[in-house]
Amino acid sequence: MTTRPFLIAAAAAALLAPVPGSAALKQGAKAPEIVTSGALAGKTFSFDLQKALKQGPVVLYFFPKAFTQGCTLEAHAFAEAMPQFKAAGAQVVGLSADDLPTLQKFSTEECRDAFPVAQASAQTIKSYDVAFARDGKDTGLSDRTSYVIAPSGKVVMVHSDLDWRKHVELTLAAVKSLGKP
Repeated sequence: MTTRPFLIAAAAAALLAPVPGSAALKQGAKAPEIVTSGALAGKTFSFDLQKALKQGPVVLYFFPKAFTQGCTLEAHAFAEAMPQFKAAGAQVVGLSADDLPTLQKFSTEECRDAFPVAQASAQTIKSYDVAFARDGKDTGLSDRTSYVIAPSGKVVMVHSDLDWRKHVELTLAAVKSLGKP
C-alpha cells in the first residue's frame, strides 16, 4: 500500500517533466536574423547576427533561465572553452528570455565576463523553434538548443538537449570543422 502514493507521485513527476524540443532549423537552413540587446561583463551591448557573421562563425546557444543549475553549469563550460572558440575564429552568444538586468548580472557572475548573453524575444524563440513547452503549453522560455552558424548564414550544426553537458563539445567540434576564416 505504501507504493501507491509513490507511483502516483512518480507518474505526476513524469507528466510535469520538461520534454526537450526538437529544433526545426536543420543543418543547411538559413539562420533567421537576430538584432537584440544583451550584456558582456555586465555592460549592455547590441547584437546583430548579420554583422557578427562578417567576423566569422557564430555559436548561438539558447538556454531556459539564468541562474538555474543547468544554465549556470553550461555558462561555466562555455566560459572555460572561450580560448578554444576564439582560436577557431568563432563568437559565442548565449540567448534567453531573461530581462537585461538579469543578463547583466549573469554575464559577470556565471559567464565570467568571457562571452555575451542576449535577450531572445518571443519572435526569436519562435523563428529558431526553441520554445520550451510544459504540458503542451508555451512557457515563454527557450529550450536548450545550440546552433553553429557559418559566415554564409547557414546553420552547420544543431544540438537540442536539455542536458547541458554536450553543447560545448559539439559546437566547438563543428566550429573547428569549418576551419579558421
